[in-house]
Amino acid sequence: ETLQRIVSTLANKNDEIQNFIDILNHTIKNVQVNSSSAISELDEEFDRLYSVLYEMSGTMTNTIRQEAAHKIQGLQDQLSQCRNALESSEELLELATQSLDIKDPVEFLKVENIEKIVTVASVFRLSLKPEVSDSMTHLMVDFSMERRMLQAMKFLPVPRAPEIDVAACVVADNCITVSWRMPEEDSRIDHFVLEYRKTNFGGLPRVKDEQHWEVIDNIKATEYTISGLKFDKKYVNVRVKACNKAVAGEYSDPATLETKAFVFSLDSTSSHLNLKVEDTYVEWDPTGGKGQLKIKGKENKSRSGALSPKRTSVGPAARGSRDRFVGESYTVLGDTTIESGQHYWEVKAQKDCKSYSVGVTYRNLGKFDQLGKTSSSWCIHINNWLQTILSAKHSNKTKTLDTPVPDRVGVYCDFDGGQLSFYNANSKELLYTFRTKFTQPLLPGFMTWCGGLTVSTGLQVPSAVSMVQKSENRLSGSTNSLNNIA
Repeated sequence: ETLQRIVSTLANKNDEIQNFIDILNHTIKNVQVNSSSAISELDEEFDRLYSVLYEMSGTMTNTIRQEAAHKIQGLQDQLSQCRNALESSEELLELATQSLDIKDPVEFLKVENIEKIVTVASVFRLSLKPEVSDSMTHLMVDFSMERRMLQAMKFLPVPRAPEIDVAACVVADNCITVSWRMPEEDSRIDHFVLEYRKTNFGGLPRVKDEQHWEVIDNIKATEYTISGLKFDKKYVNVRVKACNKAVAGEYSDPATLETKAFVFSLDSTSSHLNLKVEDTYVEWDPTGGKGQLKIKGKENKSRSGALSPKRTSVGPAARGSRDRFVGESYTVLGDTTIESGQHYWEVKAQKDCKSYSVGVTYRNLGKFDQLGKTSSSWCIHINNWLQTILSAKHSNKTKTLDTPVPDRVGVYCDFDGGQLSFYNANSKELLYTFRTKFTQPLLPGFMTWCGGLTVSTGLQVPSAVSMVQKSENRLSGSTNSLNNIA
């Protein structure tokens, strides 16, 4: 026995080492891929920077050229005016010189308005100051600060990996609330990315033979609730990484959270031939038995990776090689036994379903037996034929329940506490409770006639049901049970 334990431990250790080797090889590949991606992204960033600088250079150069053209045009206009005025002045100067050379006063007076002609010359109206300056310094740019910024440019620090606070994580009502914290304050963090995946392995996450990670991005807080999950695996791995505007940090160490949900399918190998069974759906079909052969002793499909302790799949030996249900026992059972713990599942009937039962039974239910008509089965029965009647049945005793028939029925089974309760799955209103001591493993049981049932599994015990159970247990003395009715 000691050697067997040592060998088992060594085998587990080898398995862990092989898994770690796979993780290392996977990490090496990721480093190679991610480094190439980082170089490519860096090249793209610098290309964008070059593009911006080139665009700015073109814009500024164009502005300088426009300003120079404007100034040159103004100066050329002023230069043209000065040349015209100079030519006119030279003519006036020649005329005035000729007038001054006249010695005869009588002849001099004959020159008309020479004074007025000279005084209105255009040269007297011209400004001898350039209209614009030749300075272009106002279009100069000081890039010294930008150069210092570029020279100081470094890689943005990678955010550190968050730390998942397992004690603060909550798995309830088919929701997972994941809480984490940063090892140190980092004001540059923009958001977080949360990833999760389901698994049946309780140790470190494995690279091979695992489902892909589901991603939830752009989380602003350090807590997030994933709702509406179906827990068809025993555990859920979660991990978180922090991101700033440019880069994402490393993922946190993965945390493994136990789901504690009950998962089963319908056992089609022993169902009545008039029932069409598909995984978690059963429908009554009056022609189902025609042309079909009985399958006796056929091994039931196995379910690997049981999701809770002391729960096993039902095989031929466990059922005692029971034949299919026959006669008016339009029954199908679940394929997984309940031997301990608290479990919950829900059932929804088609609107036109005339009659159906939902409950549990020991494995010795006979092929002619109906749920609730034996001492080893408990159920509630809904009869929609002519009038709607809801009743609780056990050991061929019936108690009519004065409550509306719910759209969905929730079934709560506390094996160790000897309690089977039925609820309105929508309002969580208690319909009825059986109290007994279960002495054998239980199987979920279903009966339907003229209609179909859909079974929802992978559910946790809802918090509202747990609260009702606590309250009911305090008042258990006032709760009637068919076990005690003569």
